[in-house]
Amino acid sequence: MAKFFLMPEDNYDTKIGVLIDKFVSKVQSFPPGTCPLVVQYASLRSSVSQTCGKCVPCRDGIPQLSILVRKVLDGEGDESTMKQIRALAEIIRDGSDCAIGYQPAFEILDSIEEFKDEYESHIHNKSCLKSVGQKIPCINMCPAHVDIPGYIAHIGDGNYAEAINLIRKDNPLPTACGLVCEHPCEERCRRRLIDDAINIRGLKKYAVDQVAADTVKVPQPLPDTGKKVAVIGGGPAGLTCAYFLAQMGHRVTIFERQKALGGMLRYGIPNYRFPKDRLDQDLNAILSAGNIEVKYGVMVGEDMPIEKIKADYDAMFVSIGAQKGKSLRIEGADANNVFSAVEMLDGIGNGNIPDYSDKVVVVIGGGNVAMDAARSAVRCKAKDVRIVYRRRQDDMTALHAEIEAAIMEGIELITLAAPVAIEKDQQGNCTGLKVQPQMTGPYDHGGRPSPVAVKKPPFTIDCDVILIAVGQDIISRPFEEFGMPANRGVFQSELTTAVPEIPGVFVGGDCATGPSTAIKAIAAGKVAAHNIDEYLGYHHKFPCETQAPEPKENMRIQVGRANITERPAYIRKRDFEHVENPYTYEEAMQEAARCLRCDHFGCGVLQGGRDL
Repeated sequence: MAKFFLMPEDNYDTKIGVLIDKFVSKVQSFPPGTCPLVVQYASLRSSVSQTCGKCVPCRDGIPQLSILVRKVLDGEGDESTMKQIRALAEIIRDGSDCAIGYQPAFEILDSIEEFKDEYESHIHNKSCLKSVGQKIPCINMCPAHVDIPGYIAHIGDGNYAEAINLIRKDNPLPTACGLVCEHPCEERCRRRLIDDAINIRGLKKYAVDQVAADTVKVPQPLPDTGKKVAVIGGGPAGLTCAYFLAQMGHRVTIFERQKALGGMLRYGIPNYRFPKDRLDQDLNAILSAGNIEVKYGVMVGEDMPIEKIKADYDAMFVSIGAQKGKSLRIEGADANNVFSAVEMLDGIGNGNIPDYSDKVVVVIGGGNVAMDAARSAVRCKAKDVRIVYRRRQDDMTALHAEIEAAIMEGIELITLAAPVAIEKDQQGNCTGLKVQPQMTGPYDHGGRPSPVAVKKPPFTIDCDVILIAVGQDIISRPFEEFGMPANRGVFQSELTTAVPEIPGVFVGGDCATGPSTAIKAIAAGKVAAHNIDEYLGYHHKFPCETQAPEPKENMRIQVGRANITERPAYIRKRDFEHVENPYTYEEAMQEAARCLRCDHFGCGVLQGGRDL
């Protein structure tokens, strides 16, 4: 009689799982700037090792396909090679039994179109495009290209003011980014090859926690040029542009419709995530640069004609953001107690905190605004808060940490439920949200599976208040009437931020990209400032005396990432005080020591020096 055995704990599959985890870390750390054909070739070689050998297209076709791609990569291919690649990929795609065979073929056929210029460069020029070349991962992935290894090294040496000055060289809002940045700089951190990405945001927060940004003197501006620039909108893009232009010696006037600067940093992000006294530290530092005048309570396009600003100033930067909440076109949307989540957060930012005592609040949406609105509703004493989203939790666009924090604070997620109607009583007050159950369908252009209605009856979620967080609109009409081109309210511009066919007008931030992140808005303001300077006939170098310190020998042993902890949920949800606990000195020093200084030990020391 045959015997059965339990799987031993040290079997090969378990050990291979460890190797696979390390392999995944290698893939996640693929250096930015790598040739797409190199990545595709590496993917194909991985597929070769996975084939079971059962079907010929996969077993024999994928190795041959990788040889052909390698031939193109080495500059030995021609047009006939490309025809062979296409034909072979189609055979593998159509003839393989499982995804190990047909998925790599799909990817090759997609890559030929997606990276057409790169393939043609290798065929005709026998080389990569000039834009290809490895870059320092964290600096490249940061939209503002901040010298991250440099300021981490300063933190490790205890030079916090120097760290802040080095950050300011590219980003004048170090406190804001230390507290609320989505840290894309960590995505390709090479430290992943050893253990985990550096907590870059945590270290930046530690620096501004030790030394307030407004106590670190900003550089002296360059000599006065006499040129005047109007900045319309005092959010992160406008503030960044104004700061750099002022440092270059230009005279800047910010037109702000609110009573205080900050844009969505002040009126969109709740105090528990970003205390407003911390925002003021960045603002004080920016305004201390000189050459900046602020006109508050001015709605450009209504209180002041755009044409007059264009005539009175040598250049104009439009950075009005996207501060108007979208509505839902469903039955009952006009019911009482149905509000825009954006407007609700705006009211809180202005000191108008609603009282939701004994009320059930439903938030519609799955982004960061939805999480902010829901967590704010909890702090406004709501009896119960629920988030309704038509996709899965995995498809939510909010940061994972924000979703997790909302759940910890007792907020229920009702997913795969599409709103179809708002029910109301005879007085017109909302009483519930009617939703239709959904299931996941084919992937859309955004890379997420589309929700599809299932054959289940709709159901009603009882509630007293509904907050709609399904997107943000731009108040673009006055600027479109002025002549600025827009697509569905989003202004169109060149990569330089210049507006086509309107000399001297530039645009950036959420109004030019749609709702996005603070660091991307900061990057737009930085790009705009330098290009406005060029438009005005100058080529100023931004003054910054701070340099990255000399590197020390890096630490190569595995050390766990020090994450920022938060106050317990049962305490923090009762107030609007900041939720994050500060780093300790020991945590910060250990985290700073984990940095591998890729600016020195990596591609940063290739010919031409640091690639910043």
